[in-house]
Amino acid sequence: MDGSNELGIEVLEERNVQKNYWIEHSKDLTVEAMMLDSRASDLDKEERPEVISLLPCFKGKSILELGAGIGRFTGDLAKDAGEIVAVDFIESIIKKNEESNGHFKNASFKCADVTSSDLEFEDESLDLIFSNWLLMYLSDEEVKSVAERMLKWLKVGGFIFFRESCFHQSGDSKRKSNPTHYREPRFYTKIFKELHSDECNASTELSLLTFKCIRAYVKNKKNQNQVCWLFQKVNSTSDRGFQRFLDNVQYKSNGILRYERVFGEGYVSTGGAETTKEFVEKLELKPGHKVLDVGCGIGGGDFYMAENFDADVIGIDLSINMVSFALERAIGRKCFVEFEVADCTLKEYPENTFDVIYSRDTILHIHDKLSLFKTFLKWLKPGGKVLISDYCKKDGAPSIEFGEYIKQRGYDLHDVDAYGQLLKDAGFKHVIAEDRTNQFLDILTKELDSIEKDKESFIHEFSEEDYDDIVNGWKAKLVRVASGEQKWGLFIAKKV
Repeated sequence: MDGSNELGIEVLEERNVQKNYWIEHSKDLTVEAMMLDSRASDLDKEERPEVISLLPCFKGKSILELGAGIGRFTGDLAKDAGEIVAVDFIESIIKKNEESNGHFKNASFKCADVTSSDLEFEDESLDLIFSNWLLMYLSDEEVKSVAERMLKWLKVGGFIFFRESCFHQSGDSKRKSNPTHYREPRFYTKIFKELHSDECNASTELSLLTFKCIRAYVKNKKNQNQVCWLFQKVNSTSDRGFQRFLDNVQYKSNGILRYERVFGEGYVSTGGAETTKEFVEKLELKPGHKVLDVGCGIGGGDFYMAENFDADVIGIDLSINMVSFALERAIGRKCFVEFEVADCTLKEYPENTFDVIYSRDTILHIHDKLSLFKTFLKWLKPGGKVLISDYCKKDGAPSIEFGEYIKQRGYDLHDVDAYGQLLKDAGFKHVIAEDRTNQFLDILTKELDSIEKDKESFIHEFSEEDYDDIVNGWKAKLVRVASGEQKWGLFIAKKV
């Protein structure tokens, strides 16, 4: 038997297993059966509006809903869509959907398997492709194939939204067997970000707009494994900007793990757990306080605030790799922490949302700090606090060497007093601007000493090249800090 026949048999077996699984769980065509959860009705009331709110405007647009089920989302989509095609591979399920939503004249219903070549649409004919809990019922190869077809069907400027259960199941329904693929989020991100197509003499790809966990599950189940993505089809460019730099240069997956090895489990910022405990103590957190962590990294500080103070924490970071690791670190923690890939200069929250805005060694990347601090002020509740630690520089012009380092990294650094003045200019009161450079120097020295003492173990876990990169980086940082060129500041301010 040749390889292609073996692959064909495997695909057929996968489809039969999944079909039998859903035939078993669709005897009752209820929301509880479809969500495989006894609390489905209550979850649906919060989760469905949340998911719809994450979609781009689809008024008058052409929508394809894959794995539409009994129509939990079909009706919401049909209300504003120009046209919608709802697809599911179990006949009884799609018929139930049609019974519920067939009154929408712009809706059509199709019983088909998304992996089948029988399901076809014209190239560049759809504005939005939507799926909820679909890809986790496909094999790895099927996910890749379906993703390629989605890209082909989608118009340039159109969107793909999908949501999957990652790492482990969420629903409490009993199951004789469970063929669901509970993958790491990085699997889906990688497949969709690497898609390319050549159409009309132009190359297209998918740009990631949203990558986050579903808040309804974080709130009700302390569960971060419900993850969603929103991609937009765009013309390819040679440079996708700062996010690409972060994920492909400064914060590659291996680089993040190296930093974590130095700073401690869950941390990628100066001092790790030690400085986190010290700084968080200054926030006077209370149970239920809402915290926004800007540049959350892999989530150590967020878990600390949620688990020790019962705070409601949202961690955002521009690095897809950082948030992917944060979601992995959240497994089994059962705390109120939500993670999202987001640009803090573009993100929007309602006024008076947060009790605390917290940021560790991140805002050095932001050039228009004054505008950002004004936004922070708007997002904070009256009486709310902002706490920021950040790289700074000495007063006056930097040396040529340090100036080149700042330029190469794309940093925007200020002296400690000027940084504090920016917070005052933004409207904050009771501003504290502390020069923590001596503490920074002590921490760097201890970290370097720890790395060098643990050389063999570090090289075994990573490589000699990784070890040299970290050691040389820390030594160079120590020289800059000891000379007084590079400084470290702690800033606390209040909205009154």
